[in-house]
Amino acid sequence: MKIGFIGLGAMGAPMARHLAAKGLLAVVGNRSHAKAEALAAELGVAAGADASGFAPCVAVMLCVSADADVLANARALAGVLRPGAIVVDHSTVARATAIEAQEILATGGIGFIDAPVSGGVEGARNGRLSVMCGADPAALETVRPALECYGARVSRMGPVGSGQATKAVNQVMVAGINEAVCEALALGARLGLDPDLLLPTLGSGAAANWFLDKRGATMLRGEFAPGFKCEHMLKDLRIARATAEGVGIAHPVLAQAEADYAVLVREGHGEADTSALIALKLADAD
Repeated sequence: MKIGFIGLGAMGAPMARHLAAKGLLAVVGNRSHAKAEALAAELGVAAGADASGFAPCVAVMLCVSADADVLANARALAGVLRPGAIVVDHSTVARATAIEAQEILATGGIGFIDAPVSGGVEGARNGRLSVMCGADPAALETVRPALECYGARVSRMGPVGSGQATKAVNQVMVAGINEAVCEALALGARLGLDPDLLLPTLGSGAAANWFLDKRGATMLRGEFAPGFKCEHMLKDLRIARATAEGVGIAHPVLAQAEADYAVLVREGHGEADTSALIALKLADAD
């Protein structure tokens, strides 16, 4: 199976490495071609300067930043991939974008799967991502061996668009957990509680969660090296809000999180990890 991978950021590069480790990766691409060339040299694969470099692939994975990028890649790949090839999009975009990408690729007999992921940079590096797929069942089974290179769980959620719908639900939960953890740890800091005692105590009871475990200690030290950037969270929350509004679901937690991350991005913290939210909670207490 010859696999291509486009989008070699903090998530995409380790995902591509997992494919290479299993002998499945054939070509990589990135908006900055120099980054693609560097990873290609590291992994012993080709670097595609444009869509034509992916023509031999039976599947191409995307992990890009925005809806427009997904559609641009879909249009470019529609002109070069062979009928029966499959494009798998790991980006977080609107459900409507996934459906449009499917329609673009279908004109050339090319399949499409929307497969956003959750698990952060750690999950990508460790091959422990949750992959939520909107897909034709047969198409998913074709690419499942590739997805399982970096996915601890690969789930078909329904037809195309269902993966992005699931990711919207995921991000509402993530945002709410971030709000609660940062607010709680800000309270703990103001009460003078010892983090070395507080964090394992909270993590041993009903308050335990991924964000507390992975980010609690670093956020209390004021360290916000990105695992998942504030600017990306804000983009995802705007997608989730539009999704919730489209089906008439009240979203006060989502609205608060969107407002908070908008402040962080506006104040120049877009590149910081989402745990930088605690700085906002501490500032509110002053």
